[in-house]
Amino acid sequence: MQINDLKPARGSNRERKRLGRGTGSGQGTSAGRGTKGQNARKSGQVRQGFEGGQMPLVRRIPKRGFNNAQFATVYETVNLGYVADRFEEGETVNAESLKARGLIRGNKDGVKVLGDGELAKKLVFEVDKLSRSAAEKIAKAGGTVKTSGEEA
Repeated sequence: MQINDLKPARGSNRERKRLGRGTGSGQGTSAGRGTKGQNARKSGQVRQGFEGGQMPLVRRIPKRGFNNAQFATVYETVNLGYVADRFEEGETVNAESLKARGLIRGNKDGVKVLGDGELAKKLVFEVDKLSRSAAEKIAKAGGTVKTSGEEA
């Protein structure tokens, strides 16, 4: 096979539709846009949410109250069971080590350890927050906790 023998697979390169080139083309007269009306016109596409001049829904609905979503502290959560599987005795569990092992993504405001699962290893936890059950299980296993935030 030579480079000049190469050609695209059959049917992969389709001819473009030539709109408005006479009735014999099959796409003459209205060029596939239907008959009359706003969308048949040259610049008939309207912006998202436009309702033909009627007051749009997004402006009709009242906006009231306060939403804390933009100010709230969002924690990445990790369960003790996963930590026990991926860490060895005596290691430090913090945001960097959790991210390196793929347990968190590291794109939120902090790390919270939850108490789901069992822990039998002595680990050092340097996290922002942890649940009461997680704190009890860590203490029972002989581990230590250093938090930057308050305990739940």
